[in-house]
Amino acid sequence: MQNSEVYMQQIWNEAQGDIEKAIGIDAFKNWIKKLNFVDVDENIIHFKSCSNFVRDTIIARYSSVIVNAFKSRGADVSVIDISVSGDIKQTPDVVSEDVDSGNIDEVSNLDKRFKFKDFVVGKPNEFAYAAAKRVAESDAPSFNPLFLYGGVGLGKTHLMHATAWEIRKRYPNKKVIYISAEKFMYMFIKSLRFKSTMSFKEMFRNVDVLMIDDVQFIGGKDTTQEEFFHTFNDLVDNNKQIVLSADKSPSDLDGVEDRLKSRLGWGLVADIHPTTYELRLGVLQSKANKHAIPISSNVLEFLACKITSNIRELEGALNRIVAHAVLIGSEINIDIAQEVLKDLLRANEKFVTIDAIQRKVCEYFGVKLSDLLSNRRQKSITTARHAAMYLSKQLTTKSLPDIGKSFGGRDHATVIHAVKKIREKIETDKEFSSDLEILRKTLEA
Repeated sequence: MQNSEVYMQQIWNEAQGDIEKAIGIDAFKNWIKKLNFVDVDENIIHFKSCSNFVRDTIIARYSSVIVNAFKSRGADVSVIDISVSGDIKQTPDVVSEDVDSGNIDEVSNLDKRFKFKDFVVGKPNEFAYAAAKRVAESDAPSFNPLFLYGGVGLGKTHLMHATAWEIRKRYPNKKVIYISAEKFMYMFIKSLRFKSTMSFKEMFRNVDVLMIDDVQFIGGKDTTQEEFFHTFNDLVDNNKQIVLSADKSPSDLDGVEDRLKSRLGWGLVADIHPTTYELRLGVLQSKANKHAIPISSNVLEFLACKITSNIRELEGALNRIVAHAVLIGSEINIDIAQEVLKDLLRANEKFVTIDAIQRKVCEYFGVKLSDLLSNRRQKSITTARHAAMYLSKQLTTKSLPDIGKSFGGRDHATVIHAVKKIREKIETDKEFSSDLEILRKTLEA
């Protein structure tokens, strides 16, 4: 394979996660998993399938989802083409583990990319990471349940998959089910419809480890909550491990009964906090090392500063600029990154106010806001005032006269002077330069 072909295969491997979320696990398993990726040529994504029926169904229902998943990663594509072949093998990037019990077969789809060795640890997630590792390494439940919660794209699902992989590695005889709450609800409703609830109960109550992702989806689903409540109690009573995740803490889950909230908070509740600059940079460095083309530290630092929403979006941004560079044969620099990611950068742009800058500078330099806005010329106050004006010029769209007015009615010439003095100080005072960079990152975070 040429380098671009290898990279398009990588894009397909990663895009499948987005496609599964968009169409649901059942549709993904029944249709998309029956595709074999071939290549991308002339804006066309080429696949092979096992039958005309599969080909026609995918083209009719899911072609736009597939195309959008490629486009979101920087691929210039517009249509899919599926040829039919009788010897198709399913793509190997996602492992299906059959858990056989009763009349229902459950498949735990574990992503090979999501293991502990690939999880970048920082202050926001170190507690959740340590808790997940402890659960994975312990033969008996350490905390029951382990409840992970945090915003979208912060690593909850990665930790869930990593925990399942590690348990399978250490204790191969243990029966582990990893499933989304949405899938759990679907299977339960299906068991009611086909009068197979006993098989459903046997399946979920005869496991060693039950892992349910996105528990918030059972909010307001009273019948599903009732079944989950009894399943939960049965497993805990039999000393079986439960690992759960959600976007909120147990006490804040909407539409969940109080008795279930109480059970969910029984064990250890671990919050995954929003990312810091250091964590985002660490993730980018880890991902960059896996790419075939070099990416300068300046570009990685730029992305870590500008893409602050979540890790998933950050990785997508890196993939987009790498795909662009591979496909057009250019080097990766900040100008290229700004052009390729202009839509994403616009969405992540944080509105920083002069008021916020003034308060943060006063806090950092230990001066009063009244002094910052006054005519006092004490060195520490003047330095803080100049720094605040400099940051206002760098981080806001305000004009020089507007900035001056916000600092006690000063004119634009005073702001120009302050910016010049700070630039000179940055060049000669490394400690001050570092302080200013910390302030900037704090305001942009």
